[in-house]
Amino acid sequence: MSTESASYRARFSDRASRIRSQFEFLAQDRLALTGMIVLGVFVFLGLFGPLLAPHDPIVSDVHTKSGEIMRLQPPNAAAPFGTTEFGKDVLSQFLAGARPTFIVGLIGGVGTGALGFLIGLVSGYYGGWVDEFLMRLTDLTFSLPFMPMALLLLTFVTPSIWLITAIIVLFLWKMPARVVRAEVLSVREQTFVRSARASGAGHLRTMFVHVAPNVLPIGFLYVAYGVAWAIASQASLAFLGFGDPTSTSWGRMLRMVFESGTIRIAWWWVIPPAVGIAAVTTAVFLIGRAYEEVINPEIQSNK
Repeated sequence: MSTESASYRARFSDRASRIRSQFEFLAQDRLALTGMIVLGVFVFLGLFGPLLAPHDPIVSDVHTKSGEIMRLQPPNAAAPFGTTEFGKDVLSQFLAGARPTFIVGLIGGVGTGALGFLIGLVSGYYGGWVDEFLMRLTDLTFSLPFMPMALLLLTFVTPSIWLITAIIVLFLWKMPARVVRAEVLSVREQTFVRSARASGAGHLRTMFVHVAPNVLPIGFLYVAYGVAWAIASQASLAFLGFGDPTSTSWGRMLRMVFESGTIRIAWWWVIPPAVGIAAVTTAVFLIGRAYEEVINPEIQSNK
């Protein structure tokens, strides 16, 4: 029992060390560090934003001291981010809208990167009919454009955060799968992989213990890109009117200001969600850029 416990602690320590090394690696790049800070703020808002909102973003109205509803008012003491045409607090909508955006971005991005990584890993490692089947499936996914297919699917069902996330993962895993497969095809021919197989290691152990760690930076890269893709896709769907009607998101805020016809006037209503989406997607791409420099040394040499 003590041996098993020691082995478990050793594995846990090794995983923690790998995660810590990733953060240390990102902290060495100023742009990536900036991206991590912005992403950290986004995560905080995603977790606690609705709790920090001073008003209910859907039900509550902002009133003047005389009791009148403050409609389309620029930033003021009562509403630091201004109000909407219906007198709703833009700050409260912004804080509450961070959570749906965070959920779709995190789960959609991680799901996209993880699914693409696994499919590319299995396809590249096994080759043969497994590779043929998975790559034809990938080709089929490439032939189906995301936005028209997403709009088609959401036309027949009531949109929800979880359904939108599932659609994003379903259609956006194709790119990481292709790239990971190409890298695995090279790694599997290395001497250490052949030695592992010759020493009696099974396919699963060889694939996940010896091959996967060597293509893991690509996985991290596409998880980072996947978060940005997921957030942008969710915002686009919400802006087109196919977002979750039961929740406030940054994309839905842009949709509401567009529908109100005040998009050229109510700048205080447009800027918070637009800047939020732009800041998070840019931060994620800065982090992804750091990993891309590891994968592609030519980028580093051209600096």
